Amino acid sequence: MNFKTIDRAADNIRILSAAMVEKAKSGHPGGAMGGADFINILYSEFLNWDPDDMSWPNRDRFYLDPGHMSPMLYSVLTLTGAFSIDDIKDFRQWGSSTPGHPERDIKRGVENTSGPLGQGHAMGLGAAIAERFLAARFGEWMAHKTYAYVSDGGIQEEISQGVGRMAGHLGLSNFVMFFDSNAIQLSSTTSEVTSEDTEAKYKSWGWNVLTIDGNDQHQIRQALRTAQDETEKPTLIIGNTVMGKGARDSEGNSFEHMVSTHGMPLTGAGASIEATIKNLGGDPRDPFAVFPDVKEYYEDVLNKKRQYAKQKKAEQAQWEEQNPQLAKKFWSFMDGELPKINWEEIVQKQDIPSRAASGVVLGEFGKKVENMIVSSADLSNSDKTDGFLKQQKILQKGDFTGGFLQAGVAELTMAAVMNGIASHGGVLAVCGTFFAFSDYMKPAIRMAALMELPVKYIWTHDAFRVGEDGPTHQPIEQEAQVRLLEKMANLKGKRSMLVLRPADAVETTVAWKIAYENIATPSALLLSRQKIKDVPAQENSTRYKDALGARKGAYIVRDCDGTPDVVLVANGSEVITLVEGASVLSSKMGLKVRVVSAPSESLFFEQSEEYRDSIIPFGVPALGLTAGLPVALKDLVGPMGKVIGMERFGASAPFTVLDEKFGYTASNVVKQVETYLAEHAALLEKIASLTVTNRA
Repeated sequence: MNFKTIDRAADNIRILSAAMVEKAKSGHPGGAMGGADFINILYSEFLNWDPDDMSWPNRDRFYLDPGHMSPMLYSVLTLTGAFSIDDIKDFRQWGSSTPGHPERDIKRGVENTSGPLGQGHAMGLGAAIAERFLAARFGEWMAHKTYAYVSDGGIQEEISQGVGRMAGHLGLSNFVMFFDSNAIQLSSTTSEVTSEDTEAKYKSWGWNVLTIDGNDQHQIRQALRTAQDETEKPTLIIGNTVMGKGARDSEGNSFEHMVSTHGMPLTGAGASIEATIKNLGGDPRDPFAVFPDVKEYYEDVLNKKRQYAKQKKAEQAQWEEQNPQLAKKFWSFMDGELPKINWEEIVQKQDIPSRAASGVVLGEFGKKVENMIVSSADLSNSDKTDGFLKQQKILQKGDFTGGFLQAGVAELTMAAVMNGIASHGGVLAVCGTFFAFSDYMKPAIRMAALMELPVKYIWTHDAFRVGEDGPTHQPIEQEAQVRLLEKMANLKGKRSMLVLRPADAVETTVAWKIAYENIATPSALLLSRQKIKDVPAQENSTRYKDALGARKGAYIVRDCDGTPDVVLVANGSEVITLVEGASVLSSKMGLKVRVVSAPSESLFFEQSEEYRDSIIPFGVPALGLTAGLPVALKDLVGPMGKVIGMERFGASAPFTVLDEKFGYTASNVVKQVETYLAEHAALLEKIASLTVTNRA
């Protein structure tokens, strides 16, 4: 082993990192320069992958937490051939493959989108859980490691507590994390922020903790060997590194350990890029060069990776030959095939909460979907994810044959871990909590949308009808918030999230069908705590057949002859209230009333204009009713429509009292429709009058 060349490779990574930030006039060079030694040893000597088959399911995974250290990752991936010199020259530029923070791209060796600190290593934990889950079903021949890289910021983010606790509790010895401890933050030194004993903290959670000089290749190598030999605990390697290692000023003096190099190009920070490159053994006239000996070294590295992958694939082929049925199942998992569910045969009780209806569906999953992990933030008996748990065991240290992850009270950690499970491949990820607590999860939900991960969110207690628990637990603005992601396109220009709020038990079954089959984006189900009366089936139909209309986002649940006088629109618990109000409006006032259930605004607006107009005709008065902010239905009723909703926090009282006090009753629907139709008629008269005046 040529130790000199190995150190040269680390210096090459430092130069490339500094050069791309300098050229872009934007970025974070200091941390990348300090972490170069670890990333070099990890990729060249320990991380296993197939350079010719980057999506090989049994590769080791590397999850970067501090996405601002992307220059380090892009540099080492340039040495491995995943990126070209031209790619890194385009760092942070329009349309480039090297954005400022890495974006998930498996074929280029980027496992996760990273940037919001703390989430990257939580995703690594999720991948490690998925690996143990799959190994428990198919055998240790497919075992592989998950490595995560975390910085001071990631350690300080509160999510790190959840990751540390959960990984230690589960005894995930396949999970190895490097903590780049360089004593520098973006705006200060770490000593100004914290004085905690990180080593003691992780040991208390049950981790194997090693503290080393993070710029010494020999210590890094030995620590990684020790981590690989560990069989009972996850390993944290605390690497004391040098921020901006190798940086020099114009006089040739050291410019290391500087706060300024964290978040700006070296020249902007006060260092000299030319002197730095020269100090690191490079040519300032050609900062993007790969040293010949480093190039040769990495060519040898890649050949060794190929040989390793070839050997492991041969072992797998032998296993498949000996276990054809298991092999078929393995590939069905990895290829994303969904087990068939006979949705129409799922029997729901009458007039039950939609959370309970969801629990029935989860019970079916627990029996028939073998590659699903369901998690709950200490609410399984309340969010009814225990429907799945009743058919499964919990995941625990030494036994990953179950499928339920008890996350504890850690909503953000749970959501980010689900992202990691989904990103690993082969496992379906589902998690649940109260809808009000989705606020804790939003950063991870956003990342799931950005990465196009099909995580399923179960959010129960979906409105003020939580009742006696009061405003702290009663979601009002939350639906409007999550539906913003329905309105936002992902990087492929597609809807970035699917949100479904079903009207009754059978529509909940259909909503689950839609979410289950949605493999392109995350999906959310908003479910009631309280019982909901079933929506009556239409004439000569069944409720299930009617509810299949939810696949188009909105559909008619009660209709009239001819063109309606008014269309009433809602989702969730409010639909049956509109149906009851419509009966009064028709029988006592002679109005022709249509009622529409609209569980997903985004699905509805993806339909043809012809279909949309057949459900909510243009020009017909449309009134919406929602238990959330009125804006949640505003686009559905149109510019001349009206939405009745909540514009205040809730209150503590039985939900029946709250319905009465807040006006969520059939009688108030009648009153609101009368008022609205009068307002609508007056508005039309005013428009007509203005038109005549303008023509005159």
